[in-house]
Amino acid sequence: MIPFSVLDLVPVRLGDTPAQALRNTLDLARHCERWGFRRYWMAEHHNMTGIASAATSVVIGYVAGGTSTIRVGAGGIMLPNHSPLVIAEQFGTLESLYPGRIDLGLGRAPGSDRLTAMALNPDPRAVENFPNQVHELGMWLRGEPLPPGHPFREIRAHPEGPTTPEIWILGSSDYGAQLAAHFGLPYAYAYFFTEGRGTEEALALYRRNYRPSTRHPEPVATICVWALAADSEAEARHLLMTREHWRVGFERGLRTPLLSPEAAAAHVYTDGDRSIIQRLRQRAIVGSAEQVASKLRELATVFALDEIVVNTWTYDPAARLRSYELIAKAVLRE
Repeated sequence: MIPFSVLDLVPVRLGDTPAQALRNTLDLARHCERWGFRRYWMAEHHNMTGIASAATSVVIGYVAGGTSTIRVGAGGIMLPNHSPLVIAEQFGTLESLYPGRIDLGLGRAPGSDRLTAMALNPDPRAVENFPNQVHELGMWLRGEPLPPGHPFREIRAHPEGPTTPEIWILGSSDYGAQLAAHFGLPYAYAYFFTEGRGTEEALALYRRNYRPSTRHPEPVATICVWALAADSEAEARHLLMTREHWRVGFERGLRTPLLSPEAAAAHVYTDGDRSIIQRLRQRAIVGSAEQVASKLRELATVFALDEIVVNTWTYDPAARLRSYELIAKAVLRE
């Protein structure tokens, strides 16, 4: 079976602190390392009370320092929010501390609302400059001088070392697929964000236009799915209510802490809310270990994937641990 990895948004549940959410993340990472997952990614989001991974590189250092073999990284860093030099320095430092274990997934969305994006980077052209940012960042991480005439040609990103982070391009549209192909980089499609729409087209475009690079002579494609396994389908569906409530809030522009399944079940939903929930239930990869594993195997075959990244959140951290444990037993020990 292909490798499996983890995306953790470091969710905060109602009544907990961000500090507790971060401790839960480290605990999950240590378990996932032991269970055989390949990577452990965290994502950059801002101005969200329900997510504790805004300072993504800091959290990566925390998790990498508390584990020993699993690759740790960003899934991803929203590069238009930052100077490429700052990110090169941060991830060069992480790679120096944890050589051969650091991943740097790059996205162009702000990971926040429009006002917060402006506070992070007031330049209205930031998103348009994303390809140039990726190019500059890659060269700085590899220790290569920028092209002649570039205003920053004399600058080097320190620290430098014998190894460099593995760069990925993240996306949920054809844009990211084309950019990853152009630079010869691995590509991760946000299947969970688009509810699967556009996956086949994006991966085909990526593979068809791929330009081999030194580090990646062949295309490397993965998708990130939201999946939840429990000891029974009924229990998994019960746990899913937390995500259903969160998703309704997301559609309204809210990013609140996680509610318990019981509190979510008692919430009064509108007809529009119920439509969102029904659509989510129809597409959700939720059930017993074998039900979830069967769907993951199907996706791996249909899209000829090199890897699958699994994102899960539950109100109870123990239920999230159990979900990843069940998935690992079902798909990583075949």
